[in-house]
Amino acid sequence: MPTRNFDPELAPYLPLIPTVIDFSTRESIRDFWTRFSSQNTPKKNLKNTKGISIENRVIPGLNGDPEIAIRIYHPDTPTKNKLPAIYEIHGGGFIIGDLNMQDDWCKHIAEKVEAIVVSIDYRLAPESPFPAAPDDCYAGLCWLFEHADSLGIDASRIAIAGQSAGACLAVSTILRARDLGGPQVCFQLLEVPVFDNRLETASMHEFQDTPMWNRPNAIWSWKHYLGSGEQGDISPYAAPARADDLSGLPSTYISTMEFDPLRDEGIEFALRLMRAGIAVELHNYPGTFHGSTMITNAKVSQINMREIVESLKNHLR
Repeated sequence: MPTRNFDPELAPYLPLIPTVIDFSTRESIRDFWTRFSSQNTPKKNLKNTKGISIENRVIPGLNGDPEIAIRIYHPDTPTKNKLPAIYEIHGGGFIIGDLNMQDDWCKHIAEKVEAIVVSIDYRLAPESPFPAAPDDCYAGLCWLFEHADSLGIDASRIAIAGQSAGACLAVSTILRARDLGGPQVCFQLLEVPVFDNRLETASMHEFQDTPMWNRPNAIWSWKHYLGSGEQGDISPYAAPARADDLSGLPSTYISTMEFDPLRDEGIEFALRLMRAGIAVELHNYPGTFHGSTMITNAKVSQINMREIVESLKNHLR
């Protein structure tokens, strides 16, 4: 890996973090995830949370699809008023991840924002390529709005959040809701987002061996996710950068990391949203890489988390 000006608090952890990963088969994907998720990674738990009730549920899939597991985080804050909510979609390149991936994040956000967080366990590629994941995510959003009253949620204050591939699925869900006249969220929080399967940006070409995510990993991720449709017309619900019209989307927060192949597509998407008249808050963090926020003791990661909490608070008031 070429010498890069990584943040000095992140640099000591680089030898522990994978770069190019064998994602060529289901077996190699699952083997990597089993090993990486079980080892002692540099991740430290966020501040221990108290007063958060957690409930696991199963909800119907879309149009007869398989049932979907969700997890609900409810702050035990005494209030007679309905709470805002955040609909959370985890990352993992469309091919790995589950409800546990963002568990610490969900607890932290529920406590600090004083909001109900609903996390979804959507189907993964390559077993279930597009449109399985966005179908599940859209079904979850519709369910959340339909059950807002019984969950104690103010339906006018529901945000959607996603990290990496989860950010792609978040925008896909919002585009679909807009086009179908479905439920409308008030805000979207998109961290280190995936948007474009064409892989043509300068950062995507430059970062061939960066930590955690890089061009070779991205190629395999899109291959598995798009499946047999890879060579045909690509729906904007699969790759939101292909959407011709971004009008009517909610106010948006986008974060990008300096040494991330996804950096430029996140910035370009933010600019397109601005040109469409959407209010956008865009942060690019120097010295960072895709997934560097898992090193939670680094100052830059803590700044990132504080800004996410404040942005959510501001938009969910």
